[in-house]
Amino acid sequence: MPSPADLLSQAFNGLGLGALLALVSSGLTIILGTLGVLNFAHGALFMLGAYAMYVVATASGSFLLALVVGAVFMLLVGVALERGLVRLFYSRPHEDQILVTFGAGIVFTEAARAIFGANALNAPAPAWGQGIVRLGFLFYPIYRLELIGIIALLLLGLYLLLYRTSIGLVVRAGIEDARMVGILGINVRRAFLAVFATGVVTAGVSGMLYAPLVSVEPDMGSNFLVQAFVVIVIGGLGSFPGAVVGGLVAGEIIALTSAFNAAYSDVMLYAVMALLLVVRPQGLFGSEGRV
Repeated sequence: MPSPADLLSQAFNGLGLGALLALVSSGLTIILGTLGVLNFAHGALFMLGAYAMYVVATASGSFLLALVVGAVFMLLVGVALERGLVRLFYSRPHEDQILVTFGAGIVFTEAARAIFGANALNAPAPAWGQGIVRLGFLFYPIYRLELIGIIALLLLGLYLLLYRTSIGLVVRAGIEDARMVGILGINVRRAFLAVFATGVVTAGVSGMLYAPLVSVEPDMGSNFLVQAFVVIVIGGLGSFPGAVVGGLVAGEIIALTSAFNAAYSDVMLYAVMALLLVVRPQGLFGSEGRV
């Protein structure tokens, strides 16, 4: 039986993991919700962001520079992926989208393995995030606390971009009737490109922020891809608020279950998802009939 200190520590771990899952899932759900594309390359894009952080941070010694350069790199990857591949599949069946994005993810993963090898690499932590802080009777790593705040700011910025700017309105209108929006003189394809690139950058930045906490290796995004899809099922397909709430719920489920038996953490997450699908098939914030 875990002690109160262990439970509190795991609750903080769950908050950090949940915030990260919320950020990863938000990128996945805005692509699905606005473009209708099931992006199975999302986990590989998470991994690419972690490697970008490792390369730039190791070469420059600057965590902030690595974030900026890595975000620009992921933006270019997103633009190239959308223009060169994904835009050809907007009107295709979901099975085609799954196959092509899953294949793209395999290409990214194997390219990373060919360049960096299969061995795990350690990305340097930022100087301002080193050390621990005392929270009552609990000592906790500073970077993990700062990570929660950084992700909260990123999620707020993403929300404002999607729901308080003209591009967000254009994209949602384009999904409903792209031809009519085009007649009005709005470049829907450019708006779709911006949304897809934003989702890719979100996945990459998530990997960059996570990299100092773990070893960077080619398959590190696989588990996050699966968990991200569980999160958007819990929160509701295509719902940004659902991705945030679902991520926090999933993080706490995994962390608190691990306090008792780590072997059952994923089992409990899937059990909660299955139960929710029985009670509320559209998820916490989803709409009936939303695909």
